[in-house]
Amino acid sequence: MDMTSSLYSFPHQFEPLLPQKEIDALRAKASQVVEQSLRLGAMAHAATLTELRVLLREMNSYYSNRIEGQGTHPYRIRQALLKNFSDQPDIARLQRVAVAHIQAEIELELLVEAGESPYPAAFVQRAHAALYGRLAEADRTTADGLLLEPGGLRRDLRSVGHHVPPTAESLPAFFKRYDEVYAASRSWEERLIAIACAHQRMAWIHPFADGNGRAVRLHTHAALFPLTQGLWSVNRGLARRQQDYYARLADADEPRLGDLDGRGNLSEQGLRNWCHFFLDQCLNQVGFMARMLDLGQMKERIRGLISFRMAQDKALRPEAVLPFYHLFAAGPVSRGEFQQMTGLGQRVSRALLSRLISIGLVKSASHVSPVSFALPLDALQFLLPELYPEAATRVE
Repeated sequence: MDMTSSLYSFPHQFEPLLPQKEIDALRAKASQVVEQSLRLGAMAHAATLTELRVLLREMNSYYSNRIEGQGTHPYRIRQALLKNFSDQPDIARLQRVAVAHIQAEIELELLVEAGESPYPAAFVQRAHAALYGRLAEADRTTADGLLLEPGGLRRDLRSVGHHVPPTAESLPAFFKRYDEVYAASRSWEERLIAIACAHQRMAWIHPFADGNGRAVRLHTHAALFPLTQGLWSVNRGLARRQQDYYARLADADEPRLGDLDGRGNLSEQGLRNWCHFFLDQCLNQVGFMARMLDLGQMKERIRGLISFRMAQDKALRPEAVLPFYHLFAAGPVSRGEFQQMTGLGQRVSRALLSRLISIGLVKSASHVSPVSFALPLDALQFLLPELYPEAATRVE
């Protein structure tokens, strides 16, 4: 084994695992994230928030794959969820990966909700297995012919750009030290900083032969889930700042710059800068979603959507705005209540509701079931502008 491959064999070599200096600014940002997150869940009816979580899982799948340079159009993801796969093998494979990512998120969220801690390093193996265990062998075989074992740690040394991660034999020792630091009980403010650091250091460990980025982001999603409630996603921010994301991760890989750069083997300044970047993305995303769910703004966006659709669809009427907004803010209602809120006659209001259901703006399980708020992809540019702008583009 050469000198490079033996460089990282002992856990002290990836210290520090948490910044020790200038942390007040990090705590202040983390506190803002926590405060805004706790308010977010009260900004719309529970049924609307459930619909939003479904959409954000699709969005997370899209963005995580795009970070890896393997983007799949949002329309194709939604079609795949309906088991409508492309007849083009490469596109169909990416669709299957996207669906597996969504199902993996759900599995990990349920584990966290059931009380399992997402902080031990072994949970990232659960994340890797949750994703790749849902894929057939052909879909988890790398370009160089390696068949990925779901959740299985790598057995050799694989460089990542300029970074050479720890030797395969030393991975258990690195995991043990990771757990000693990150699995400790903390307040949410301190926990956010630890989650940021854990994301970077797990990427540094690079525990799998492939799929590390996806697994680490799934892991981070699960760790944040009790706070985010699935209503905002740091992965959206990381994907939209992809070059900065990779650059900040790499900066924190660097060796200590001198006596003023902490006491560990790696750069504390680099780790602290990464934490600021990560928390900035959290703040950006929770603030963005708060603006999206603002009741006054949503009513105007609904009005704009209906007005735009009326120019193309003569079956729609402006009287749809009030009951549609009511579904967002107050939750599902009976068909009769929806029709009554339009103020229209029975025949006209029934036809209007039927049209809204047929174009997917509201949904109902059967002709006697309540109606509820829906988020079709072709309406997102009005209802949640800039959340998922790719959804409004044409499928190539």
